[in-house]
Amino acid sequence: MAADEVEHTEDGHFIVVGGRRWRATDPDLAEDVRERLVHHLMAARRAVAAARDDEAARKAARARVQLAKTGLGERGTAWWELTSAERNDRADDSLRRLEEQ
Repeated sequence: MAADEVEHTEDGHFIVVGGRRWRATDPDLAEDVRERLVHHLMAARRAVAAARDDEAARKAARARVQLAKTGLGERGTAWWELTSAERNDRADDSLRRLEEQ
């Protein structure tokens, strides 16, 4: 399997990595929204690593990771249980909050 190929469960709700299931990103997110959320997620993950010795900064960075993953549909209420409008609102709210920080 190539690095850019990810195994999904039959229903598409989860990806499988190393035999472990992880919730998949909402497949109906607009590409530009998904890209911006992933950008924020990666920046927050780098901030978590950089704040190794600063607990307050580490906590703030982890909150940003949580917010980005929620916007992507990977955390919080499962995306397949929400309406399209609720999913879009969640992603937009996450982006707005991330970009205000």
